[in-house]
Amino acid sequence: MLNTIESVNSVINNFIWGVPAMICIIGVGLYLSVGLRFLQICKFPYAIRVTIGRIFRKRDASDGAMTPFQAVCTALAATVGTGNIAGVAGAIAIGGPGAVFWMWISAVLGMCTKFSEVTLAVHFRETNKNGDLVGGPMYYIKNGLGPKWHWLAVLFSTFGVLTVFGTGNATQVNTITTAINSALENYQLINDQSKPVVCLVIGIVLAALVGLVLLGGVKRIGTVSEKLVPFMALLYILLALGVVLLHANRIPLVFTMIFEGAFNPQAVTGGIIGSFFTSMKRGVSRGIFSNEAGLGTGSIAHACADTKKPVKQGFFGIFEVFTDTIVICTLTALVILCSGVTVNYGQAAGAELTISGFTSTYGSWVSIFTAVSMCCFAFSTIIGWGLYGARCIEFIFDEKVIKPFMVAYSLVAILGATVDLGLLWSIADTFNGLMAIPNLTGVFLLSGTVFKLTKEYFETEGKNA
Repeated sequence: MLNTIESVNSVINNFIWGVPAMICIIGVGLYLSVGLRFLQICKFPYAIRVTIGRIFRKRDASDGAMTPFQAVCTALAATVGTGNIAGVAGAIAIGGPGAVFWMWISAVLGMCTKFSEVTLAVHFRETNKNGDLVGGPMYYIKNGLGPKWHWLAVLFSTFGVLTVFGTGNATQVNTITTAINSALENYQLINDQSKPVVCLVIGIVLAALVGLVLLGGVKRIGTVSEKLVPFMALLYILLALGVVLLHANRIPLVFTMIFEGAFNPQAVTGGIIGSFFTSMKRGVSRGIFSNEAGLGTGSIAHACADTKKPVKQGFFGIFEVFTDTIVICTLTALVILCSGVTVNYGQAAGAELTISGFTSTYGSWVSIFTAVSMCCFAFSTIIGWGLYGARCIEFIFDEKVIKPFMVAYSLVAILGATVDLGLLWSIADTFNGLMAIPNLTGVFLLSGTVFKLTKEYFETEGKNA
């Protein structure tokens, strides 16, 4: 039975993350980029000025809402996760250094896609019975396309609920327990006999922490995210920059490997990876999986922002993809390639490859800091996806199911800490990709609204933009 499920899921997964889906995601991103006159490039300095300026502007949000900065931190909490550490390593191992180049391409186009998603989410959002601002793909499909498209909104929400327990929770908790166990083993503080007990304790503690944050509502999620995300991102960026600077003499060689490997991977990997398409597919799919541009999930958090300007909040989408993929994913790639650790091309790899880049440079003591960083990455993802799941299940049913969902979602942390998740991860990955289909359909059909809102915004801003 399990083999049958695995085989069926494998076929669907290969299609969802295969050529047709990537053409669809890149195609919509390119279409939006042309329609917005490559806003993500031409207006990039303005986007950074607007977003950074609002980050340092201290103000409280109204009830049932987040500040714009809290909204972007919550969205970043979900996107900046273990995929930035393990996903990039896997892309390089299977697709070669050239996969990094295609990751950059997916990010540049993804900036426009996410800008559009956030703009639509804020423009078409609603206020629920509890007084909370709610929005996202299901709401802009329902309110933007009309009642006849309601089924598409329900489809997105259904895929969202099915995804959060795996991608957003169990697999992230499993990463936390792995990181902590690895650090403790380095100092011989645990053995094989005590490991299951440690995992159970970690699972219970995480379940309690997740429940405490999520049951506190939108404002508590925003408060935790705005403190956790800058800390974890800064810690990781500083550690990674240290590796790059200590191996600065290898930087020119590494960039040569990336650009040459993008079009001629066999020349860089010794013939082990000989397919240009393999490099492109791995880079694009890992980039999309990391920054979630095209999946629509990040716009759910942005819809909670206390703002009256959809387009202005949309620029946070550009900032988000830039931070997640261009900055953090690139630094991860440089840690692996600059440190000179052995990469077994053609074989699957994960976080251990990235961690080896740190330990080979700093020594085994840095495993404590990488463990803390990975725990923060994974915990923030759990919080962000908890909000996404709550909004999706609320859309299908009503506000009454939110608290029971939060409790169930929190308890899944215990399962994630103690059970082998092989098939669950694969199925969650499939549902994650399935969300892109209804979302991109909605964004494409509502692209005219995005173009109109953006044009009106810049006509109002005038010379300031």
